[in-house]
Amino acid sequence: METNAPKRKEARKSLRIKVISMGNAEVGKSCIIKRYCEKRFVPKYLATIGIDYGVTKVQVRDRDIKVNIFDMAGHPFFYEVRNEFYKDTQGVILVYDVGQKESFDALDAWLAEMKQELGPHGNMDNIVFVVCANKIDCTKHRSVDESEGRLWAESRGFLYFETSAQTGEGINEMFQTFYSAIIDLCDNGGKRPPSSMGVGFTKEQADAIRRIRNSKDSWDMLGVKPGATRDEVNKAYRKLAVLLHPDKCVAPGSEDAFKAVVNARTALLKNIK
Repeated sequence: METNAPKRKEARKSLRIKVISMGNAEVGKSCIIKRYCEKRFVPKYLATIGIDYGVTKVQVRDRDIKVNIFDMAGHPFFYEVRNEFYKDTQGVILVYDVGQKESFDALDAWLAEMKQELGPHGNMDNIVFVVCANKIDCTKHRSVDESEGRLWAESRGFLYFETSAQTGEGINEMFQTFYSAIIDLCDNGGKRPPSSMGVGFTKEQADAIRRIRNSKDSWDMLGVKPGATRDEVNKAYRKLAVLLHPDKCVAPGSEDAFKAVVNARTALLKNIK
């Protein structure tokens, strides 16, 4: 009997996964999928009617994956069609157009719609989400910067990529990382591994950056009322400085927020006796 015969390497089990796309109409959901699957870009806008379904086979980390892609129409008119397709999903491609702020602001509504359709027993924590900030080739018309989009995504534990369906930038890398995360999900019994849930910054830090970005003036930025004393301004500044200093905060946009806070304090103290 041979005892030294090499053991045959066991073939890794192939996977079948379900992926859906979500996002407003005309943000480029279908174009992203076509760019990856068909290596082409369709410049003429063709609205998705209800659901566009396709199957593709890919290999990631020596694993054969059969991907069922459900490309959802973004128009509200098709809600009654797409609401049947949210269940049993392992991955979601969430897309917005960097030149359309309203498409970015709508991401929360898309998540809410999915949560509603999954029902009380649905668990969105065990779905891999990737956010595509699409149409980055249109730099002149950009209205949502990278740090804002990345903060929104990463604060929720989502993957984030800057993409252009037209040029292909970021598309292959996004899908490879996306599918790799889904493999980890499936190998972990359908649950996202704990390592993939880490954010690296707190909700307090993320909320502070958003508030500073949307502030009307220096008073609002520091969170003090007009007419506050020097001590009150300095106290508010110190709190934010500790929270957002780039040496201690890795949240996207923290460096710009910290600089804004420094400038706000300087401006206010000039006018306070």
